[in-house]
Amino acid sequence: MRTALRAGPPWAPLARLAGRRALAAVPVLAAVTLGVFALAAASPFDPVRQYAGSAGLRASQDTLDQLRENLALDGPFTEQWWRWLTSAATGDLGQSVSLRQPVAQVVGERLGWSVLLCALAFAAAVVLGTVLGTAAARRRGGWLDRCVTGGSYVLQAAPPFWLGLLSVWLFALQFGVLPAGGLTDSGEDTVTAASLARHLALPVAVLALSQLPWFALYVRQGVADALHEDPVRGARARGLRERTVLLGHALRSGLLPVLTLVGTRIPELITGALLVETVFSWPGIASATVRAATAADFPLLAAVTVLATAAVLAGNLLADLLYVLADPRIDPEEM
Repeated sequence: MRTALRAGPPWAPLARLAGRRALAAVPVLAAVTLGVFALAAASPFDPVRQYAGSAGLRASQDTLDQLRENLALDGPFTEQWWRWLTSAATGDLGQSVSLRQPVAQVVGERLGWSVLLCALAFAAAVVLGTVLGTAAARRRGGWLDRCVTGGSYVLQAAPPFWLGLLSVWLFALQFGVLPAGGLTDSGEDTVTAASLARHLALPVAVLALSQLPWFALYVRQGVADALHEDPVRGARARGLRERTVLLGHALRSGLLPVLTLVGTRIPELITGALLVETVFSWPGIASATVRAATAADFPLLAAVTVLATAAVLAGNLLADLLYVLADPRIDPEEM
């Protein structure tokens, strides 16, 4: 809802908005984890036999039942979900059946690498998309505009895993300038800043390219529309330089719709990160997610799903907060 202009940033209303969203996220996360346990229970994979491996083929049913009880996998999925939920509320995320480690340890060892990859790729996509979109909007119909628009549509149609495989073939196999994957070179165990930068280059570039088209096209359209608005025309009439008009007026107005894009791109970013991590053998949360899904690892699946859902909710909240700060006509109490 649009109201009168504010005198300054509404920090107290913003805090109340964040609090309301946090409270609303609790039942959402609980329902999502319940759905995970329901889907895992309907899976044809038996987590107990996956845990037992080849020994499970020779084990008696009594032995398997005892193992199922020891792993807290007995009873209906609603009972398993409730046990996991009450334990998670106290900080105990359970034991990963597929990786045979505490879920908190599995997530703690991998989450940081995934966050680093996603943060760098998302920042690169936003910055580069803003630059390209603004440049294209300045000369609509020109050669740069056609290149940016055409390239964006091509990248939109290209799956991240295909971009990843193509970059491995080109830069690792053909040119040999960048490593094909992993976190360190073969034979090395220590992660240095230089090694990390080299191994991050391709995954970050591929993930950024998968997100770039949306920001470039949104910025292009927003800035192009803003260039024809009355405030921008008034700035030109006052004799302001074209660069000042473009960056100080049109870009600021044109970026408002892009702020809503920040939240909506988070799910696509997470999905793309899973594919990119798999292609480049990045030690993030993707490998644990794949193993948890194939092994019906209920506790790990629930934890990973909670993280992904929380990231989406946080992204939407961030977009709303940025929109309120950018547009003084928005009342956060009515959001």
